[in-house]
Amino acid sequence: MDRYSSSGGYLLLEDGARFEGTRLLGDPGATGEAVFNTSHSGYQEVLTDPSYQRQIVTFTAPHQGNVGTNPEDLESDGVKAAGAVVRSLSPRPSNWRSTQDLPAWLEQAGAPLLVGANTRAITLHLRTRGAMRAGLFSADTAEPAALEQVKASPSMEGADLAAEVTCAEPYDFDPADLSPVWHPAPERGARPGDGLRVAVLDLGVKRSILRELAWRGCQVTVLPASTPADDILGGGYHGLMASNGPGDPAAVDYAAETLRAVLDARMPLFGICLGHQVLSLAAGAETFKLPFGHRGANHPVQRLADKVVEITSQNHGFAVKDGPLHSGFSVTHLNLNDRTVEGIAHPDMPAFSVQYHPEASPGPRDALPYFDRFIEVMNHARR
Repeated sequence: MDRYSSSGGYLLLEDGARFEGTRLLGDPGATGEAVFNTSHSGYQEVLTDPSYQRQIVTFTAPHQGNVGTNPEDLESDGVKAAGAVVRSLSPRPSNWRSTQDLPAWLEQAGAPLLVGANTRAITLHLRTRGAMRAGLFSADTAEPAALEQVKASPSMEGADLAAEVTCAEPYDFDPADLSPVWHPAPERGARPGDGLRVAVLDLGVKRSILRELAWRGCQVTVLPASTPADDILGGGYHGLMASNGPGDPAAVDYAAETLRAVLDARMPLFGICLGHQVLSLAAGAETFKLPFGHRGANHPVQRLADKVVEITSQNHGFAVKDGPLHSGFSVTHLNLNDRTVEGIAHPDMPAFSVQYHPEASPGPRDALPYFDRFIEVMNHARR
């Protein structure tokens, strides 16, 4: 007998589209924005990425749960997604690192899991109609009442979700978190970031970003999203990282104001994902909501300076409008699928950003050198 047998359930979208599942594990009634992720692996990293706050994630890869879950692969303090939808669930994990299977882990976190749904049909519907509000409900929930609940849930547009996932107080990242399973031990001798103090503006930061900085020798301090610029500029830091995060970048206007002040002070600045969008807003750009977002580990991005193409890991529902930027900034990277802006930089200021995730987790690591570039910028600035 299946230890996870339960009654059926369904995913209901705000346009009335209903997608049945054979089982709904966990408590029903979760609502959020319905999105899809095309990564073939890394479901634990996806579900714990704070950028998925208030989102119900449909995985396009049909088989999920086969490697279980473990504490080392958490990208935050727990599950951030509102729920998950899969086609097929592995009956038992098979991986030496696994400490808990996927259904039990999600149940413990209070996030429902819909199993047996037609994930291809869901993905095609969202590609055609766009990402939208949705909910996960048990089979015996009346559809009219469920639809009313979905339509009463908050929209992603105008939502400041960085305030929901940011840290409450500043903290220093512990280098002991550099698990040898996650990353090889650093070579003996000096590392490029030794002696550098880096502030990370936590808009929903992934642990992998902090690990990449710490592995290179940086002393990393994580700051709440609302930290004023004076505290950053007066904190003795050599640079500022503006992290990834969830929600509408236009709603995080306070962070854009902070980055403007940091730019004026010419402190080295590197933005990732939401941090890229906020830096772009500080540079005079505008943002807009993508029809169904970029979420996966195979997005081609071209670096305009030398036409090199990077295969990147991405997770964002908003993008920067292509157009003139203030203060001398220019577009440096473009997405080859839809030509959206994937990076900006300033020729004279030590500031640049990328829309995608150079730390990957999950995904390819073509873009890891941008962490080295950030360290080079900071080392040059302190000479």
